[in-house]
Amino acid sequence: MTALIEHEQGQQSELEVPDQGDSPLDRPRRIGARPLDLNLSLAATAIGSLALVWVVYEQLLAASGSLGFMLCWYVTFLLMYAGTTALGNPRMEVVDRLAAAVVTGAAALVGFALLTTIFYTFQQGWTAFTHVNFFTQDMAGVGPQDPLTRGGILHAIVGSAIEVGIAAGISLPLGIGTAVYLTEVGGRASKTVRTVVEAMTALPDILAGLFVYTVLIVALGFQRSGFAAAMALTITMLPIIARSAEVQLRVVPGGLREAGFALGASHWRTVRLVVLPTAKSGLATALILGIARAVGETAPVLITSGDSTFMNLNPFNDPMNSLPLFIFSAVRSGQPLFIARGFGAASVLLGIVLLLFVAIRFLARDKGVRR
Repeated sequence: MTALIEHEQGQQSELEVPDQGDSPLDRPRRIGARPLDLNLSLAATAIGSLALVWVVYEQLLAASGSLGFMLCWYVTFLLMYAGTTALGNPRMEVVDRLAAAVVTGAAALVGFALLTTIFYTFQQGWTAFTHVNFFTQDMAGVGPQDPLTRGGILHAIVGSAIEVGIAAGISLPLGIGTAVYLTEVGGRASKTVRTVVEAMTALPDILAGLFVYTVLIVALGFQRSGFAAAMALTITMLPIIARSAEVQLRVVPGGLREAGFALGASHWRTVRLVVLPTAKSGLATALILGIARAVGETAPVLITSGDSTFMNLNPFNDPMNSLPLFIFSAVRSGQPLFIARGFGAASVLLGIVLLLFVAIRFLARDKGVRR
């Protein structure tokens, strides 16, 4: 009896032993791992394609141009990478690695373009950026050909802060309220409101400035001021915040709403204490997108406020400058020193947007419980 049981167990173990002669197509691929042949293929094809394109493009064809060289190198790299990968891998693996290389190359191209823009802006504005008076003075009484030791962009920084602050204070509650209406209330008018919001997203910025100029300044008699510019910026920010906030509120799990209702909370209490806090990180992102749209606007500010060279802290009287408007006026002047001031102001604008993005994301982060 014991011998019979051992014989059956031996037959079962033989059946469970996998066939060592399985083809590579039957073996499961490791997801997320980077095998050695992948790294070697990437390095070899990158170096080989670079050498081949350099010989053909620069030596045999006597061509020139960095853009053409990079494009030829990238195409040659993809072809060589697909060929070397196909030598020892199935077709599915070749397609997978080639698609990953294309997507990675696209992401690298976007990152390279962004870094190049930032580097060029800071490089051109560095001569003005290094002077302390550039941040502590305005341009009152300073001409385009005056040295960089005179004048600054303090009035433009303050003007942008006031105008964008007023616009954000108005558009943020309106935008979130519109998103809450579209996601939590609905009704017959929701489709109309959504259509209007989507249409306003594609509204040209200059039309927003013309609308505010016609209504506030011409019809109602307001002065060209920072407040009028803030109203124009509000029109450009509102659809961005409303559309982004709607998307963020829609991804909140429905189970959280049902849990709030099950505990006896009203609809609006559930929205206020459950839905909005859950989506606060996304709502902060919506605010960042709106501010990023408004802080770089030039045409609405030029139409509704106008350019100025002096400090103005009152948004309801007299023109109020902004960083984009100062950059526009400086670059189109044609004077090298004034153009350097324009690039310096552009560098400050990039830094302010970056700091604002980091600050809002930090404040809106999910604070986990520490143990």
